[in-house]
Formats: sequence, structure tokens, C-alpha cells
Amino acid sequence: MQGDGSRRLMLALDVPTMEEALDLADATGDYVGYMKVGLRLFTSEGPELVRALKDAGHGIFLDLKFHDIPNTVADASRAAAALGVDFFTVHTPGGSKMLKAAYEASEDEAAKRGLTPPTVLAVTVLTSLPSTTEEVVARARSAWDAGVRGIVSSPKEARALRDALGPDAVIVTPGIRPSWAAANDQSRVATPKDAIEAGANHIVVGRPIRNADNPREAAKAIVEEMELAEVTE
Repeated sequence: MQGDGSRRLMLALDVPTMEEALDLADATGDYVGYMKVGLRLFTSEGPELVRALKDAGHGIFLDLKFHDIPNTVADASRAAAALGVDFFTVHTPGGSKMLKAAYEASEDEAAKRGLTPPTVLAVTVLTSLPSTTEEVVARARSAWDAGVRGIVSSPKEARALRDALGPDAVIVTPGIRPSWAAANDQSRVATPKDAIEAGANHIVVGRPIRNADNPREAAKAIVEEMELAEVTE
């Protein structure tokens, strides 16, 4: 049974096939709140995978980082809402009109279908890139002003974002590496405990779980670390 820590954990299903994705989701689902479907997996397996994950009872984070003209992003956002995903991403450099179009289109489509609207997540700066806290907060504010209430940033900016946007912001932090895992290509990383204490609502973890000898136990260990952080906040 999932505790609050499990609802905070998002697992990046960055594997090449539907079979591998479903197997990993099945193995870790007791400790993962949302399965993240990114570019590689969605390109190879498409909406059918999202539906299969939903049918298996998993929450869905669709991470395609929409960035196009407002009308195109609105159409893509409607499609994401129609799939019944819980979260999907848009890029803040697309501008306020694009961000507003994503938010409004997804809300409208969900209402038409009687679904819970997905949380739109505005990606500030990719965690593989250098950035300043001021730049991240400025991009987050532009998204907030457009109606978007979810923000993706590295854990290093989570506290500043929480202070700037208040308790209603949904802050999602990739770039999470437990103390026993390598940083790989992420340049702004933190432990699960650090991210939660900094104000993140959800953390995204990929390789430390996927590459573990026992992915279920790795997910469990991360959840337990987060739950310790919640006790000490």
C-alpha cells in the first residue's frame, strides 16, 4: 500500500519497449506514484503504452516538453488530457501565450470528458544545463502568470521557487541521485531527502531504480528516505 512518500516518487521509464516498461512499472508500482513516459518510449510505443499503464492502475507523467506555436501546443495538450494523464510538460521558453494555451486547452478537454484536469508542468531549465536561480525563478513566474501551477526545476532551486510561488505551486524535481548512485549527465543534483526538505512535491528518479539489481528495493529505499525528510521538515 502506498504511503505519502510513494505518491511523491515519479519513475522515469526510459526503456525502449512497452514490455520492459510494463515489467518495470509492475515491479516498482507499490512504491511509485507516477510512471514518467518520455520522448524515447512514447515515440516507440505511443498512446497505447499510456493506456496500458493506466489500465494497470498507474499514475502517468507524460514528459514530452511541448514547445511550438500556441495553437499546436493547445492541440497537443488536448490530446494529453484526453489520454487521462496526470501530468504533462511544456517548455517555458515557448512564451506566455503558449503556456496559457496549454493550460486552457487541457482544462477544457478534461472538462468535456469528465476527467480530472492534468497538472501542466512548466520546464524551467534542463538539469543537464548550467543556470542561475534567478533565471529559473523568472521562468517559473512567467508560467505562473499564464495560469500554469506546476514547475519543473532542479532541486537546487526548489526552495527559492517555494518561497517565490507559495504553497500552491506543484514543484517537480529531476536530477535526484541517492548517495549510492552516480550523477551521470545531471549537473545540478540532490538526494531525495534534500529535495523534499527544499520544498519539492515530487521527485523524478530514473537510472538509480532502472539499473538497480532489485528495482523494487531501490524504489522502496528512496521512498523511505523521503519519508524521513518529511518527519524532520
